[in-house]
Amino acid sequence: MVLPLLKLGTLALRTLSKPIAARLKKEARLYPKFRNFIISIAQANHRITTTMQRRIYGHATDVGIRPLNEEKAVQAAVDLLGELFVFSVAGAIVVFEVQRNSRSEAKKEELCRKEMEKLRLRDEALEKEIKGLQSKIQELEQLARGKGLAETTSLLAKVRGKVCLYITFLDPTYGITSGMLFSF
Repeated sequence: MVLPLLKLGTLALRTLSKPIAARLKKEARLYPKFRNFIISIAQANHRITTTMQRRIYGHATDVGIRPLNEEKAVQAAVDLLGELFVFSVAGAIVVFEVQRNSRSEAKKEELCRKEMEKLRLRDEALEKEIKGLQSKIQELEQLARGKGLAETTSLLAKVRGKVCLYITFLDPTYGITSGMLFSF
């Protein structure tokens, strides 16, 4: 899906660069300083590419490089500037996408951090509630022992075990376990 869209975008940029290239040609005809400037760009590009090609193919590089004629130089410069335009727009799009993705990632991280903080606060509240229940169970056990109610004491021990199991079962993914929250 991405590759066809990328090709379509490249084609659109190339299509948009053609009117710019035509405008540059027109400007080159009207303004001699601009024409000389783009011809010098084209000649420099021609010298660099020819030297690179000679080095790649193992030919002598100390041989003089024949300059392009004016029309070819103007055409080469306009093509070079058109490609430079396409490249800069594509680069700007890449930079924009990277920034957009980093902002999106930052938002996701912030939401995750807030969720973790909310879970931590909930865990602390549950821990306090469990400690309160523990103290109530201990009070009831002491009252039951004091009155000689052995059945009530064993029933409270069962309730205590069920409270522990319930909390452990409730949030095992967040690290809440009976050993971590309280000890009996």
